[in-house]
Amino acid sequence: MRLVQFELSNGERRVGVVEQGLVREVQDARSVRDLALAAIEAGVNLERQVQTLGLGISHDYSALLANLQILPPLDHPDPAHMLVSGTGLTHLGSASARDKMHQQFGDETAMTDTMRIFKWGVEGGKPATGRAGVQPEWFYKGDGSIVVRPGKPFPLPPFAEDAGEEPELSGLYVIGHDGKPYRLGFAVGNEFSDHVMERKNYLYLAHSKLRSCSYGPELRVGELPQHLAGTSRILRDGEVLWQNEFLSGEANMCHSLENLEYHHFKYSQFLRPGDVHIHFFGTATLSFADGIRTQPGDVFEISQAEFGAPLINGIEPVEAAFEPGTVGTL
Repeated sequence: MRLVQFELSNGERRVGVVEQGLVREVQDARSVRDLALAAIEAGVNLERQVQTLGLGISHDYSALLANLQILPPLDHPDPAHMLVSGTGLTHLGSASARDKMHQQFGDETAMTDTMRIFKWGVEGGKPATGRAGVQPEWFYKGDGSIVVRPGKPFPLPPFAEDAGEEPELSGLYVIGHDGKPYRLGFAVGNEFSDHVMERKNYLYLAHSKLRSCSYGPELRVGELPQHLAGTSRILRDGEVLWQNEFLSGEANMCHSLENLEYHHFKYSQFLRPGDVHIHFFGTATLSFADGIRTQPGDVFEISQAEFGAPLINGIEPVEAAFEPGTVGTL
């Protein structure tokens, strides 16, 4: 089952199931978060909750996408109660994209920190079920205010040095009233980062991640296939500027999803009832690693057949939200 959130022409919200080019409304559902919380309370999975409510009228999916009426497939009415985060160096090819200068695994003293953490993941990122493995790299991306709906452009702030895509899978979670995290499913995502800033010094990684992101348009309910192959491409003036395959799923990762989830939700501050979490699982495919520099007007398109419609976003410069020396004094 694949779910979307969308707006009617009058701005009212709906939840829908994608079926053969149509979106069928879930009866009496206004948000996927509310749908999930009701399923938790009822002790059923999300698909069963949808079946219990039933499906109503249909909408043309392509028209909803074209009119930018599709919302991110999970959000929160208060963006401050939505945490966007991620893990890096989780995929078997991710270290080479980060650090082509250091391929050896013999002498740890000759390794960069990037290769060292990647090596730890290869050795201990897939522990037995119910046990904790090695920690991955973790980063904070922002709250719900940084999320861009499918089809909309990413805002490019004037201090940005790059506007680079990161095609990833994201896990979508709600914290139940019992204080436990529940995974609703997965969505294709574009984690969108500043790779020029990150390349200057790995300690700038935190700065480089404080950008917008997007995921969806569809939430794929249930477990994730072991192997996934998708396509990431960049269009400029309607022509393909760059294109590459990206792989995901646990068969292509050095960490298990269970281990990545544990090392995020082990922190008690991330277990506040009712909160929403979007967690990016990393990638091994970047246009930046191939020397591509994007510019305003370029369009990112990330697709995987198992997740339905592609995720499309552009790039648009925005004015500075804050200038140096303008903090007020009380």
